[in-house]
Amino acid sequence: MKSTDPADMVIAARNVTLTLGADAAPTHILKGIDLSIARGTSVALLGPSGSGKSSLMAVLSGLERASGGSVTVAGLDFGSLDEDGLARARRGRIGIVLQAFHLLPTMTARENVAVPMELAGISDAFERADAELASVGLGHRLDRYPAQLSGGEQQRVAIARALGPRPPLVFADEPTGNLDATTGAAVMDLLFDRRTATGATLVVITHDPALAARCDRIVELADGQIVSDRAA
Repeated sequence: MKSTDPADMVIAARNVTLTLGADAAPTHILKGIDLSIARGTSVALLGPSGSGKSSLMAVLSGLERASGGSVTVAGLDFGSLDEDGLARARRGRIGIVLQAFHLLPTMTARENVAVPMELAGISDAFERADAELASVGLGHRLDRYPAQLSGGEQQRVAIARALGPRPPLVFADEPTGNLDATTGAAVMDLLFDRRTATGATLVVITHDPALAARCDRIVELADGQIVSDRAA
């Protein structure tokens, strides 16, 4: 049964709006979103391109500031934080896996995972990076650069980087979009396995109903609004 206790909610969004563009010609991206997500659950934000799902992820992860409404994540009121405060709020609390891997090309797999943890003040960052990469099947590729890795391997590095700090909340935005079907399925198996092992809350942004069905709950968006919220 889905918890309704506010103390169990890692995300609480109320009447969230997002408007971009000039005042004379505004574009309303999100239109009054109400969404709560319980700790330890997996939720799919499902919808076609342009439905607002990636914009909602950006607001919930602190990458974009809502135009209106309230957003509370991991007990923090995002509306009260400036840009530096949002960056600090993400550090250690939120992991993000994107369709584009965003690995630094001049760093090895080990460095791509360890350096963000070092910057977050984790003292054993390189040891933890080695363990995370081993857990995603890349213990033998620690010193390879992104250009020396396949697409699936690069996404595995990105998953290790996102989960290395043990964040309580992980977002995955179309994480298999740049991968073939077989590799994408393997990467999603890995992401769900690692999420289970770490106990993180997982929010998957996708246009794929089959991928959404792997989550505990499916929240469907269309035209910047939630049109369906159901158990998978």
